[in-house]
Amino acid sequence: MTVTLRAATADDIAAVGRLHQRSRVAAYSSILPPEALADPTPEALAEYWTLRWSYERTDHRMTVAERDGILVGFSYLGPDDEGAPDTGLLNALHLEPAELGRGIGRVLMIDALATMGRRGWRRAVLWVLRDNAHARRFYERGGWQPTGAERDESIGNISVRQLRYTRALG
Repeated sequence: MTVTLRAATADDIAAVGRLHQRSRVAAYSSILPPEALADPTPEALAEYWTLRWSYERTDHRMTVAERDGILVGFSYLGPDDEGAPDTGLLNALHLEPAELGRGIGRVLMIDALATMGRRGWRRAVLWVLRDNAHARRFYERGGWQPTGAERDESIGNISVRQLRYTRALG
């Protein structure tokens, strides 16, 4: 029952999209109504990741976590979305819902931070839903701190508040 990490390949991307949808529903079901989580569908998220990965794979990295050859999580990182040249952005970190609390998220986060450091970035940032207390505790235990920046994003037809977190690398 060993978990291994590896760089994603094109063959992984559709499964990543389906996992992402399951992860979102599990993580946000206590925050958002079911209708907001019904769209995008697993198939639509698979298409989204296929398209996104096709044009970002030169400067972004997707890492997949597998347990006994089965996809159980992924991380996705790239340059800061606000353009800071010394900063990397953790765009996504998602797990199969049944894998929560088993250490895979921590392993993916440590790997993502190490990858950002090897790219020469001195700082890491991410966005997290303000009302996602579980994710906020996870990141705070990992050394992340809120910057005070906030933004509104849409999930389905619901506007949600996101908080920006940061931490030093290296």
